[in-house]
Amino acid sequence: MKAIVIGAGIGGMCTAIALKRIGINTTVFEAVKRIRPAGAAISIWPNGVKCLNLLGLKAPLRALGGDMRTIAYKTHQTGATLTEFSLDPLVADVGERPYPVARAELQAMLLDHYGREQVQFGKRVVRVEQDAQGVTAWFDDGSSDQGDMLIACDGAHSVVRPYVLGKRTERRYAGYVNWNGLVEMDASLAPLTQWTTFVGEGKRVSLMPVAGNRFYFFFDVPLPAGLAEDRQTLRADLKRYFSGWAPPVQKLIDQINPETTNRIEIHDIDPFSQLVKGRVALLGDAAHSTTPDIGQGGCAAMEDAVVLAEVLQANASGIGQALLHYQEKRADRVKDLVLKARKRCDVTHGKEMAVTRQWYEELESETGERIIRGLCDTIQGGPLA
Repeated sequence: MKAIVIGAGIGGMCTAIALKRIGINTTVFEAVKRIRPAGAAISIWPNGVKCLNLLGLKAPLRALGGDMRTIAYKTHQTGATLTEFSLDPLVADVGERPYPVARAELQAMLLDHYGREQVQFGKRVVRVEQDAQGVTAWFDDGSSDQGDMLIACDGAHSVVRPYVLGKRTERRYAGYVNWNGLVEMDASLAPLTQWTTFVGEGKRVSLMPVAGNRFYFFFDVPLPAGLAEDRQTLRADLKRYFSGWAPPVQKLIDQINPETTNRIEIHDIDPFSQLVKGRVALLGDAAHSTTPDIGQGGCAAMEDAVVLAEVLQANASGIGQALLHYQEKRADRVKDLVLKARKRCDVTHGKEMAVTRQWYEELESETGERIIRGLCDTIQGGPLA
């Protein structure tokens, strides 16, 4: 049995590794000649960690992961602590620790584990066709490949998605811009083992520890889409948007490198229930493009890969039936994650400022129990709970 995997991002590589482990031959095609991950880092929550453990990546992940032990929210003007709590109850409940990791290093880990030399780069898919015998994928260089199934992990701008759905889907602007990058750890910015977030005015600034003595940072600002800003004005833009914010925020802006800081207008796609058409399945952002507000985009792709391998390994009724089982197991789960992230996004980023201000007030009396419960609920909805 052979699977064509379109896309060598997190979802594509986890899929290729998962299928390889159960004896399915894979060919992986990636559109770009060199992958440059979107975003500087990613939070791998315990549901994703368990998936990577299953794929044989337990030790490499821990080598890349930051030592994140507490969470704190702080006021935007003074930096006073609204709430601070340990992640130990979460770990005790779900059986794993979260690991923030640099995206480029995670990507390299996945490629190396699968076999980087086995991935065909610079191969952009342009169309797919299938019949009773299998699937054919055509690429923009005129070449093609055939397999028994095709797994489309080609991201939020998926070329294969319209083929599966029979229509095009529109990306929805979530209403805010995110700047992110990596900076050297500095205890004057935030405690070194804490996820620290400054909140106010519908904006936020966060720092998370990753390996290599670095913080992953991000800034969120509600803004219209399409503003003409670039690296030349990046620091001045952030100084303007965060004028009057606490000293650690100002110091962070001073310390970032504009040349390595990403600026991303955040989008998602309305959830849809059809993830499969015959021998072709959507996976990762191609199947459920989400905002990053609950940190589950990458984790959901890891879950997809594990479930896909599970249904194919148990396959007794043919590939088409196995892929329908994948759809049944994943459609409601990923819809829930997309809508949870959208709801969190709106509260965090001041879609209704009265609701956002109420959240700020609630943080002052937050012991951590409510937030931990929400995290546990999300994590335990995964396939390896």
